[in-house]
Amino acid sequence: MELIGDVWVNWFEGEENGYNVCDFHEWRKHDFIELLDQVPLIKIDTDLFLYIENNLSDLPPKLLEDVRNKSYIRKNNQREVIEYCFIATDGIRHIVVDTLGYTVPIRKSRLIPRQEKVVLEKAQEMETTKYEWHPPVEQKEYHILSPDPKWMLGLTRKERQLKQILLMALDQLRTSGKLEEVRYWYTEWFPKQYHESRTLSFNEAWEKLFNSVKIGWTEKHYDFCERMIKGQPYFEKIWELETAANMESNKK
Repeated sequence: MELIGDVWVNWFEGEENGYNVCDFHEWRKHDFIELLDQVPLIKIDTDLFLYIENNLSDLPPKLLEDVRNKSYIRKNNQREVIEYCFIATDGIRHIVVDTLGYTVPIRKSRLIPRQEKVVLEKAQEMETTKYEWHPPVEQKEYHILSPDPKWMLGLTRKERQLKQILLMALDQLRTSGKLEEVRYWYTEWFPKQYHESRTLSFNEAWEKLFNSVKIGWTEKHYDFCERMIKGQPYFEKIWELETAANMESNKK
């Protein structure tokens, strides 16, 4: 175990999927960024690393014991202890974790590039610590409200956020069960397939629409999402906040 000083973190809270823990180049002015005085670095095997990065499940008890009270943050010229906070690496990737005193990785962050370089260099000289833990019996299931990483591959932070709004809107459409409504949106996405849409059942239309929309992000996705959420205050507010945050970020 190594101790790393002056660690800048940008906490993403309650994220079970690693793709939503943004790298430094996607940090924004209004993100929750802190400077930690000291954080322990542990090197673990790749399976455990991916488990921590992509789950909100219990951490190995021995890992928690090893890092307990070894992190500090300076507040009002006082050095305060953070109970369970650490940087984990498998020698290739890294992630910073704070459990907020619990046993699950509630807050996660990436490092700034300079510190990432330091961590990966130190990791080359460190032994991998083997922790006893029990991988989930069943493989993690991704779904429309917890999107598969393949659906987010290559997307920017803004695109990932807007895509999740679109997927939530599609989920709401599925819940409505309204045949004419799903046929309408099917035709909006496939404008040349109006006659086909009239022959599809609700489930057929929704599945074909979802399976096409879930791949990638294009101007077509952007326009479709904007039209789909129009008149829905909750989705419109998220859309407005995300587009405004992205514009502010681009000014940096």
